[in-house]
Amino acid sequence: MNSTVKFEITKRFLAAKGQPVSGQQLASEFGLSRTAIWKHVKELEEEGFSIETVKKKGYVLTASPDTLQAVKIDQYLTTKRFGRNIHYQVTCPSTQPIAHQLAQTGVADGTVVICEEQTAGKGRLARPWTSTQGKGIWMSVIIRPDIPPTKAPQFTLVAAVAVARAIEDIAKVRAEIKWPNDLLINGKKCTGILTELQADIDRVHSIILGIGVNVNQQQSDFPEEIQSIATSIQMAAGHPVDRAKLVASILHHLEIYADMYVKHGFEPLKILWESYSCTLGKRIKAIMVHEVIEGIALGITNEGILQIKSDDGQIHGIYSADIEIQK
Repeated sequence: MNSTVKFEITKRFLAAKGQPVSGQQLASEFGLSRTAIWKHVKELEEEGFSIETVKKKGYVLTASPDTLQAVKIDQYLTTKRFGRNIHYQVTCPSTQPIAHQLAQTGVADGTVVICEEQTAGKGRLARPWTSTQGKGIWMSVIIRPDIPPTKAPQFTLVAAVAVARAIEDIAKVRAEIKWPNDLLINGKKCTGILTELQADIDRVHSIILGIGVNVNQQQSDFPEEIQSIATSIQMAAGHPVDRAKLVASILHHLEIYADMYVKHGFEPLKILWESYSCTLGKRIKAIMVHEVIEGIALGITNEGILQIKSDDGQIHGIYSADIEIQK
């Protein structure tokens, strides 16, 4: 069946919120036979949608699967561009390489690659990322900002603010940003952000923003070696969170803040970023490839560079490092 028609019919069922949808009306609207509509309903049932037939009234959607299919996210979207083109897979090694390939074919700004499970998810410095099936958000967003490559790394900070705002809006849970690319809840990691570039020397073609969020895991879903340092939004909120609604909220905030950054620079976002930071004012250890610096985290510059005051009074600008917050 035509996937666009299928998408639109599924939207009608979701929008009806448990009210009957006339099969005859759908057939007329989409120029299909009643049999074609019935086949579509059967196809949806095979995908996990529960649909009842009410005599003389039509079809009633009684339950839909907890997935991140485009149609599930679309019902909550408020964006102009972000998430309007979604590539969904149940399982893939990682959404990042798929997004890189799509970006090279010229897909639209705000295109999303999303899956239920990654079998080879990676974080910063190619570290493995555990992506439990059906429990989190594993997605890559292709952004095409008109900026020079020097301004691209700050998109990690922009995305961190967007995810923190979305978690607060949807789950009423406060996430804190640990510079440069982690979000913590109650001191444990729930989100990682990875920013990769396709660029010439003077302009960005696309930013591939990888976002991994632990949403509905229980502690036992995490490998034993990270159970003491990982958490999920559900573990903090005490109830499951609608993943599709959270994706839509992340994309909503990400579109607003990405546009703000391109237009006005990082300065207007810096105040927001600092309000969510768990790093500032703390004694931290910054571990770099050739150096380790300890001191007090003073803040970040308008370029997103972390400033640390070491014990000898010297102020160091840190561009990239692993951060340990000292107790």
